[in-house]
Amino acid sequence: MPAPVLPLTEAAAHLPAQGALIGLDLGTKTIGVAVSDPARRVATGVETIARKAFTADAARVLALAAERRATGIVLGLPINMDGSEGTRAQSTRAFARNLAKLTELPIALWDERLSTTAVERELIAADVSRAKRAKVIDEHAAIFILQGALDRLATLARASGR
Repeated sequence: MPAPVLPLTEAAAHLPAQGALIGLDLGTKTIGVAVSDPARRVATGVETIARKAFTADAARVLALAAERRATGIVLGLPINMDGSEGTRAQSTRAFARNLAKLTELPIALWDERLSTTAVERELIAADVSRAKRAKVIDEHAAIFILQGALDRLATLARASGR
């Protein structure tokens, strides 16, 4: 049975209360990957995958999820500032649907509207060179996406008394 692909607030019901989550920032050329600790307090960077073909990309994501004993995947959904969905959001949804056919891990979609911009500002403020920023931007965006999702899940858990 394919995994459910849902907005984070709905996916929360499909996620166990504990266990690492994998965060993904899907770019056209790379996929930034982050992972949370099993208690879901902190997101840390894992790697940046150079995109090849879906099969190879998915295999690497799922291998990382298995290595980290992940209980779910959080995928950044690039929604336009006006709330509409463009071609990048559509390709992200297609990636999620195809990935769901290969795993039973729930896949949560998280609005990542300003993740790359925010991360780029932080890296510039930290005086990271343009060449180094290019190498780490997607991984850092994945951290930003996953941390936002972790914070939201913690708020939802507190609200439901879990």
